[in-house]
Amino acid sequence: MATSTVENYVKQILLEQEQSEGSPVPMGKVASALGVVPGTTTTMAKSLADSGLVDYAPRIGVRLTEEGEKLALHVLRRHRLIELFLVKVLGLGWSEIHEEAEKLEHVISEPVLERIDALLGYPTVDPHGDPIPSAKGKMDIRRLENLSSSPIGKRLRIARITDQEPEFLRFIEKNGLQPGAEIKVLELNQIADTISLSLSDDEAVMTIGVSAAKKILVE
Repeated sequence: MATSTVENYVKQILLEQEQSEGSPVPMGKVASALGVVPGTTTTMAKSLADSGLVDYAPRIGVRLTEEGEKLALHVLRRHRLIELFLVKVLGLGWSEIHEEAEKLEHVISEPVLERIDALLGYPTVDPHGDPIPSAKGKMDIRRLENLSSSPIGKRLRIARITDQEPEFLRFIEKNGLQPGAEIKVLELNQIADTISLSLSDDEAVMTIGVSAAKKILVE
C-alpha cells in the first residue's frame, strides 16, 4: 500500500503533467508545488522510479509510468469526490475544502468512497470544475479556454477554476464567478492589463486583472 507521501507526489506529478502536456516534469516544479526543497524531491523521484511509478531522468525530470498514473488518478478521484461531498453534503465553503480533502484522501476506504460517489449521483466534476476520474481510472478532459483569451461580446459559461488557493477562491465567490456562472467579456484593456465583463444579463460591469482571468476557464 502506498504511503501518503508517495500518493501526494504521484498526484502532483499528474497535475503538473496536465500543464506540460505529457512532457517530463522538472523536479523544481514538483518541489515548489509541494513546498519542499529540490533535493528532497530528487531523492523521492529515485525511490518512485525504483518502485516503477515514474520514469526519472536527472536534470530533465519525471514522467508517470502506467502504474504511477493509475495510482495518481485513484488519489485524485478520492480528493475530488471528498471535496464535492464536503460542499454538497456537509455545507463547507468551497474555499476551505482543499486542506480537509488533502487529509481525508489518504484514509478513506473504498466502500465509503463508492457510497459517497453514489450519494452524489456519480458526478464528473468537483466544486471547482475539475474533472473527477472514474472508478476505472479514466478522466475526461474538456477543451476549455481561459477567460483572458475569450472573444469579446460572446456569452460564455465558467467551467473551471484552476487556482485552488483559498484567497483566490474567496475572490471568485465574492464576485459570483463560480463554475456554472454565465458571463460576457465586454473589453480587454491591454494597456491596463484588465478585462471588463458582465454576469448573465446584469448590466453592472466588473473589471478583473488578466492574471486572474487566466485562472478562469470557460466554454
